[in-house]
Amino acid sequence: MSRALEFASTIRHNGHGGLTDELATVADLAAWAGLETATEELRLRVVELRWAVRSLFAHAATAGERLDTPHLMPLDDALHLVNSASAQVPRAAWLEWEPPRLRYVDRATDGERLLAELATAAIEFLAGGERTDLRACPAPRCIRYFVKAHPQQQWCKPSCGNRARVSRHYHKARD
Repeated sequence: MSRALEFASTIRHNGHGGLTDELATVADLAAWAGLETATEELRLRVVELRWAVRSLFAHAATAGERLDTPHLMPLDDALHLVNSASAQVPRAAWLEWEPPRLRYVDRATDGERLLAELATAAIEFLAGGERTDLRACPAPRCIRYFVKAHPQQQWCKPSCGNRARVSRHYHKARD
């Protein structure tokens, strides 16, 4: 799974009509991102970036009305936020003479690097070839996105396919 999809998937349906957020606390963010420390300010910025990425995914996949729709932002706002986060970390080429080696340096914090890395992953994903295969899972209550791996794939996971079939059977039996 691409880093952008992994990031967008840090929020999902909880099975009870609400959402489960894998980045709900500072400790959750630190564990997910592999940071030694994180702050509430960074967590809020990462969550805002995630909603921007999910907004772009919803637009690219023409997701329609879903449980997460109230949290999504307008396309222009999402684009601005993602592009701004990506541009936060300017880097410079640095030449070391002995032994000859090129490395890149910046003066960014770990949090700024995380935001830039996540935004860049989303940009690369949405500008790349996988975008045409990006789908919003149509299963009841699912808010995941996935890349369609084969022509017959309709859901993000087999369990979503099962849930969709059960729902269809239930509604046929009731009508």
